[in-house]
Order: sequence, then C-alpha cells, then structure tokens
Amino acid sequence: MHLAYPAVLSALLFCTGLYGVLARRNAILVLMSVELMLNAVNLNLVAFDVWLSKAARETLHSGQALTLFTIAIAAAEIGIGLAIVLAVHRNRGTSDIDRLRDTAERHDPDNPDARPAEQSDEAQKAEATA
Repeated sequence: MHLAYPAVLSALLFCTGLYGVLARRNAILVLMSVELMLNAVNLNLVAFDVWLSKAARETLHSGQALTLFTIAIAAAEIGIGLAIVLAVHRNRGTSDIDRLRDTAERHDPDNPDARPAEQSDEAQKAEATA
C-alpha cells in the first residue's frame, strides 16, 4: 500500500475534526472533534512508522509507541473533559460554548453583599410580573 492513502485519509479526518472544533457549539461535540484530530495524528504516526521501517529496515517502531502514548493521553483528556462538561452542565444548565464564555460571576468588589447583576434583573422581572 502506498503512503498516500493513509495520509489522505488522515488529512480528511483531521479536517473533519478541525471543522467540528470551529463550528460546533456543544462542548461534547467539540471533545469528539478533538478525538477525531488525535486519531488522524495516530494514523499518520503508524503509517509513517511502517513506511520508514521498510525504508530503513529497522524494527524500532517508535511511531507505534508514540501512538500508544497518544491513545493514553486521549483517554485521560476525554475523561477529564467529560467530567468538566458535566460539572458545568450541572451548575449552568447548558453545555453550549457560546453561553459559557463568561464563566466568572459578575459582582461588585466594593459591595460583597450585593447580588450579581443577572440575579437582580431576574428578581426585578419576577417582582414586575407578580
């Protein structure tokens, strides 16, 4: 098999993952797109390892060893990433990335007893409707 086939497939996987990272709003779909990108890198590592081992006639297989490390890092990344997304979803009620850009609560540093601006607006709307 030629080296071009896995390289083109890897480029397509990476571009699909890149599109998913840039275009998606849901945090879980962004994590899945990052996994696609990591799998494209793994495919390239293995393909070039096989190609170089045939050319150099060495059996070091460093590309396959790097692929195992990448898989382990990807597993840790998805575990931590999903834990963070679930915690944020429990606190905020959404996993939409555009809504989560402002993660810090707005409050007045001079008046620590004051409510955040969002809560006071909601309280005013509730009083107006009551």
